[in-house]
Amino acid sequence: MLEHLLIALALAMDCFAVSVVCGVIIRKREAGVMLRMAVLFGFFQAAMPLIGWFLTSRFSSYLEAVDHWIAFGMLAFIGGKMIIDSFKPEDEAHMNPRDAKTQLALAVATSIDALAVGITYACTGYETIGQMATPLLTIGLVSFGMSLIGFTLGVRFGDVVNKKMRPELLGGIILICIGIKILIEHLGA
Repeated sequence: MLEHLLIALALAMDCFAVSVVCGVIIRKREAGVMLRMAVLFGFFQAAMPLIGWFLTSRFSSYLEAVDHWIAFGMLAFIGGKMIIDSFKPEDEAHMNPRDAKTQLALAVATSIDALAVGITYACTGYETIGQMATPLLTIGLVSFGMSLIGFTLGVRFGDVVNKKMRPELLGGIILICIGIKILIEHLGA
């Protein structure tokens, strides 16, 4: 059980960081936005290992070869757009963390590396969905909770960050760094 919790915490760190940035950008608690983001992050963090586990027998070599590039590409694209938007006048459109499509893209992008966890589970003896229930539930709930905590911290300290720097610039840099981290972990392994 401790192993599942540690894996869940490791996977939830990206959700936490992105949620902090979204809270900084929004600067106020909006329960609907927070809950939708947390549900999406928790769902995709739990779903990706399940997909990785399920597809391992058929496509593992193909997925392992590109999953990190997909995650990096999505995060770099979203992060790059945020950086560019941070230099536009305030009345022009910026990344909107309230937008369901934006939240969905962030949830998918931050969860792609969890496919590898599912592949690992398949290779270490998890043979049935029943055996996967505890790790998946743990991953989903921890990601959900860490997203709520991150968003709340972002809102709480958002005014300080907004006074000292552009939150979208910071957010874009963080997303690109997360993408680079994923690349380094996969290419260095």
